[in-house]
Amino acid sequence: MPLSGMTGFGRSEGAHGDWSWSVEARSVNGRNLEIRYRGVPGFDALDRVAREAAQARFQRGNVTIGVTGKRSDSGGKVTINLDQIERYLAAGAPLVADGRATTPSLDGLLALRGVIEAGEATDDPETLAAVEAAMTVSLNAALDALLANRREEGASLAPVLAGQIDRVAALVSQAETEAAGQSTAIKERFERRMKELAPDTPGLADRIVVEAAALAVKADVREELDRLAGHVDAARSLMAGEGPAGRRLDFLTQEFMREANTLCSKSALPGLTTVGLDLKATIEQFREQVQNVE
Repeated sequence: MPLSGMTGFGRSEGAHGDWSWSVEARSVNGRNLEIRYRGVPGFDALDRVAREAAQARFQRGNVTIGVTGKRSDSGGKVTINLDQIERYLAAGAPLVADGRATTPSLDGLLALRGVIEAGEATDDPETLAAVEAAMTVSLNAALDALLANRREEGASLAPVLAGQIDRVAALVSQAETEAAGQSTAIKERFERRMKELAPDTPGLADRIVVEAAALAVKADVREELDRLAGHVDAARSLMAGEGPAGRRLDFLTQEFMREANTLCSKSALPGLTTVGLDLKATIEQFREQVQNVE
C-alpha cells in the first residue's frame, strides 16, 4: 500500500426523488483515529455507516464527515382555508358597503395570512430507505476522494522522507570516519594531562596506557553507530512495506535521537561532535515530516 498522509478533503453530491444532498469528508493529523459525524435529521442510521466506512479506510487522523440535505417543497399538499377567507370578507364587508373599499380580488385574498396552508411533505418508509441507500453511495464516494487526497499527500512526502533517511545514512558513515581517531585523541589528551599534573610519577607510561584504554572503551561509539545503521535499514523497510507506517516511523525517530544524543555525549573530537549535531538536526526534520504520515 502506498504511503498515505493524514490531511485531505473529499466531496460528493447526490439526489433521489425530492431529496438532494452533499457529503464532505475532511481530515487532519491525529495521533489516533477520531471520527466526527454530522448528518441529516431522520437518517440517523448513516452515523454508523459513516464511522464503519471511515474505519475501513483510515488508521490515523481526525476525520470529520458532514452530510447536508433538503427535500424540495413540490411534494407538499397545498390547501385553501375557506373559513379564513370568510372571516376576512365578513370583516371587510362594512367598508365595501360604505364605499370606503372595493370588493377584494381572489389574488388579494390568497395573499392574506393564513389563507394558503402548505402541509409538510412526508415520505413512506420505502422512499426513505431508498434515499438513505443513495446517501450511502455518496458518503462512500466522498471518503474515497478523501483517501485519494491523503495518498497524494503521502506520494509527495515519500521522496522527502527518503532523502532525509539517506542524509542520516551519510552522516552515520561520516561519523564512522571521524570516530576512527577517537581512541588516539583520548590517549594523547590523557597523556598530556598526566604529564602536566604528575611528570615524575614512577610507571607513568604504563599507567597512561591502562587509563587511556579504559577511557577509550567508555568513549567507544561503535555500538551507537551500528544501531543507527540498523535504524536506517528499518526506516527504509517501513517506507517500502505494507500498511500504515506513521506510528512505527514516529517511534523509530525516538530511537534515532537516543543514539545520536549518546554519540554526541561520548564524542571527544570536534569533528565527531559536529557530525553528531548535524545528525540530530536531520533526525528532528525527519520527525516533523513523519507527523504527517498515517
